[in-house]
Amino acid sequence: MQARPSNMRTSFISTCKLLLAISLVDALVISSATAQDYPNRTIRIIVPFTPGGATDVVTRIVAQKLSEQTGRQVVTDNRGGAGGIVGAEAVAKAPPDGYTLVMGTSGTHAINVSLYPKLPYDPVKDFAPVTRTAVLPSMILAHPSVPATNVRELIAIAKKNPGQLTYASSGSAQYLTGALFTSMAQIDMLHVPYKGGGQAMPAQLGGEVALSFSTVVSSLPHVKSGRLRGLAVTSAKRTPAAPEFPTVAESGLPGYEAVSWYGVLAPAGTPRDILMRLNMEIVRALKLPEVRQLMLAQGAEPVSESPEQFAALIKSDIAKWGDVVKKSGAKAD
Repeated sequence: MQARPSNMRTSFISTCKLLLAISLVDALVISSATAQDYPNRTIRIIVPFTPGGATDVVTRIVAQKLSEQTGRQVVTDNRGGAGGIVGAEAVAKAPPDGYTLVMGTSGTHAINVSLYPKLPYDPVKDFAPVTRTAVLPSMILAHPSVPATNVRELIAIAKKNPGQLTYASSGSAQYLTGALFTSMAQIDMLHVPYKGGGQAMPAQLGGEVALSFSTVVSSLPHVKSGRLRGLAVTSAKRTPAAPEFPTVAESGLPGYEAVSWYGVLAPAGTPRDILMRLNMEIVRALKLPEVRQLMLAQGAEPVSESPEQFAALIKSDIAKWGDVVKKSGAKAD
């Protein structure tokens, strides 16, 4: 009489294990079938900024090539607002099926988390990284009134005149690029914020501010005309868009690097096979000579990596820029 309940429990447990095994197999079959069939409809890449900027242009280049390679329409959807938060949040809450992606940036996925106390998404937990697509370095621009022809001279002048040199910014990324420079160089410069590049650049050209950290593409015309002086680029290596300019690191501030990056991310929970298919297609596109030329024309350099490498970069950049935000006391624009 004592054996029957034990046998019933054993039978019940065995049945549960069998049902769990069947459900896991079914889930794997469904996931595999979904990945093999992917994509079978339009893919949407959300651009978390308004049309016309570098993020928008880079996204359209990638979307066009993805369309050609997959045979499916890949459209861009501009969802600007709140420093990229609106568009990024939309993807964080989208179905994890590979059909809604975001062209994230160093701002949306590495800087905002420190600038905004109530960010409506977690840049790590709510997304599945696919790959970076491009990096966009800036250039340190000096007005001719600044008697510096390189970074070493600029640092020396700033140390002799604490708080006297001014630098313009038209957003948090530019501000923090300058804040990292002043922190590492141990100098004091006065930050002058502007609402956009359309105000910041004319102000520097007119001599209202001495310096700026501007994108290479927007800088070069003024450098070539002689109206401003390019001192160095902010990337770790010289940029193919302006190889004649040294990096800040090689010009007297070892270890300095501050670039904007762009990268494709999917909602968290997107099947691994779909992420790898996207990674393969995007990496393939980024290696095309015509894509490289289109990127370089925007001052951006195509880059690609595995989802794991991209995820690691996001985490390290969150820590890096979080430290800069804390030391500088930066606030959201």
